[in-house]
Parts: sequence; C-alpha cells; structure tokens
Amino acid sequence: MNTTTHTGTVEHIDPQSLVIEANVRPSAPITPAFVGSIRENGVLTPVLARRDEQGNVLVRAGQRRTLAAREAGVATIPVYVVEASEATAERIIQQMVENDQREALTQGDRAAAFQQLAFEGLSVTAIAKRTGTKAKEVKTALTVAESPVAASAINDHHALTLDQAAVLIEFEDDEAVRAELIEVATTEPAQFDHAAQRARDDRARAKIKADAETALAARGFEILDREYYYGDSAYTSVRELRTADGERVTPEHIENAEGRAVYVSAPWGTDTARISYYLSDPRAAGFVKEGGAVSGPMTDEQKAERRTLIANNKAWASAETVRREWLASFLSRKTLPKDAAAFVAKGLTTHRRNVGEATRDGNTLAHEILGIEQAGYGNPDKLAAIIEQTPAKAGHVALAIVLGGIESHTSKQTWRYPAAVDAAYFTQLAAWGYGLSDVEQIVTAAAEADQD
Repeated sequence: MNTTTHTGTVEHIDPQSLVIEANVRPSAPITPAFVGSIRENGVLTPVLARRDEQGNVLVRAGQRRTLAAREAGVATIPVYVVEASEATAERIIQQMVENDQREALTQGDRAAAFQQLAFEGLSVTAIAKRTGTKAKEVKTALTVAESPVAASAINDHHALTLDQAAVLIEFEDDEAVRAELIEVATTEPAQFDHAAQRARDDRARAKIKADAETALAARGFEILDREYYYGDSAYTSVRELRTADGERVTPEHIENAEGRAVYVSAPWGTDTARISYYLSDPRAAGFVKEGGAVSGPMTDEQKAERRTLIANNKAWASAETVRREWLASFLSRKTLPKDAAAFVAKGLTTHRRNVGEATRDGNTLAHEILGIEQAGYGNPDKLAAIIEQTPAKAGHVALAIVLGGIESHTSKQTWRYPAAVDAAYFTQLAAWGYGLSDVEQIVTAAAEADQD
C-alpha cells in the first residue's frame, strides 16, 4: 500500500532491495537489542529515500533501520520517497546564503538544510562545492541530521558543534552519558574531547568487565561488588590460602568449590579483565589460611585515596588518547607556530635525555603523530626521507621528533609525581591551543605551587 503526499510517497518496500548511499553516514552500529526491537515491532518511522533515473530507491536517512530490518528478516518497511529536484536544491542553497548573510544559521539549521539537499539527489561533494562548505563538515552534518538523538540535541543546545553532536550518536543508548557530554559542551567546551574519550574508555572497560562476569557466573562463581582484603571475614582471597599439602591455592583449585566468588575489574590500558578469586568458607573447601599482611582492613581515608588514584589513572589514559590525537592534528597544519623553533631547541637541551632515548629507539611516537609507518630494521629512516622529499617540512619533522620524545616519557606517574619539565611541556601545549584535562592540570598546578 502506497500513500501519496504533496511532497512524496510513502511506499512499503523490501529492505533488501533498497540501496544505502555510503556518503550519508560512514558507520551504522547495529545492536542486537535494536534488531530485536525491529523484529518485534517493525520499522515504525519511515526511512527517507529518493528514486534515481534507473528506478532504484536510495536511502538518504534511516540507514540503521534499513540494515536492522534486513538482519531481522522483515518483509517490508515504510519508505518516504521524495523526488529529486534541481530547482528545489537551488532554492535551498539560495535560502542558506541569504540567511547566512542576514543572520548566521544555527548548526541545526545547516544540518537540516544539507539533509534536504541530499534528499534532492546532491552528493556530499556537490553540496560542499555549492555551499562553500568542507566535505567533512557536510558528512558530519548529514550524520547528525539522520540521528534523532543528535538532531534533537543540536536544535535544543545551539552551543553544540556538529562534531560534538556527532559524538552523541555513539551514546544513543545511554541518556546519562549524553546529558553529561552536553553539559560539558555547553559549559566547558575545551573539556569535551576529554569527557568523550573518558566515556568511550569507561564503556569499553564496562563491557570487558560485564563479559567476564557473565562467563564466570555461568561457571558458578558469585560476582562480588568490591574487593576484600586481609582481615575481612566474609571472603578470603585464594592468595592467602594453601592446600592440605602446603601448595598455594590457585583459581583451578576452587573451580568447583562451594562459596567460590570473584571480583572483576578492567584496569586502564588493557583489553582483558583482572579477576580476584575468593572463598567464603576456605576450611569447608579443605584449605588452610596462611599468614598475611598485618596492616588490617583499609581505613576510610586509604579507600578514598585509592579511589582517587584509580579515577585519575583512568582519566590519564583517556587524556593520553585525546592529547596524541591533538598532536597529530597539530602537526598536520601547514604552518607551525612562531615559537616552534624555540621549543625544538628546548627539547634538545632541557628534554635532551627523553628525546635522546626516544630517538635511539626509533621514536615510534614521532612517526605516529606524523602519520607515517616506521621503517623496519635495516631500512632507511622515513623521517629523513620526508625532509629529502619535502625540505619545507623539516620544521615539522624536527618538532615531531621532540614532541614524540617528550610524550613517550609521560605516563600515569607524571600526574602522581609532577616535575618542572613536565609542567613546562603541558603549559606549552596549552599555549598552542590544547585543552588540558583536569588530571593534566594537576601537573601544571604543582609547578605553579612550587613557584609560590
């Protein structure tokens, strides 16, 4: 059954026959829950599409719904088919230009206008050329316009950029995270990239933890919500136990024991879970408890310090990802800042040990932030090749070598034991436009305190 309106037709079409245009949304994460919902309820909101000269129906918005419908085996889905029109496209472009000249359009307005142009059959390249916009921005705008979550956010919060709204799509199923990111974007925009990376890392760690807990629960282990230490009576760590023969108890020993339990965590910087094994009644399982630490249970103050340590270590790992991505973008600029040469000189003097060690080992980070593959053992240095091929890039290579050397010697110990040279490095990055995260500001704050 088809329903005709004054602008298009709603048709019920086999999702397998639809053509999904790749230039609308680069990726479309499909979760099992989303597929299950489509299988149970069908596609409730029509996808938007146009028909080309060959009669193919091309999806412009609704990529996820179409893919999920295919996976769910749905026979037909509602498709709102809009006819392409050059006249309509020209009208939209003129309206955009006129509005921008009179009063700048909001990002939400621009995203909606780009989506309308896409409906009219214009490619990303054509939209970019005719509106004087970068193709990357057009792609991002179309991605935002397609997502109800992102489109709603950018219309409700005009301070959001298109890139920030696009990040919200990653967290379509987590309203709390989206709200937190919107709060950061509208109050502390310089911290948005850090907040987003922390959210990604937290989600990845949560999945590692949940997957491990599911597998362990299936094996009969009780899942604990905290760790237990020497002196706690409810559970005893297997590290404190020995068998009747005096052997240390291992997880294999308690695989079928009554009262077996685990606490699962996902340490930063790893892709595997850390599992602590416990027994609620070691004696009943045939094990004996050996001597352990005499310090007793942790005090509230010690627990608070440990929570802070863990939180800042996680924050540092996320900040490191954001910082190194920023360095790569920074070195992709055609022109370096005026004080770049002075910084290189400082790097070869003040930071000479770190830069020297990194250079001796091939300076992997210098290659990474320049976006080139490191040469294999015995092959010519690719950094030298850049200078030979493009002498004007010598300054970029020199700065990358210094930045890579300094950066390779930063770690979670940097925030715990801030040094003046570390503070100088982060202060310089901030001067060049990098937004320091809270944990990185601990480093610069420590240096300022020493000077007072």
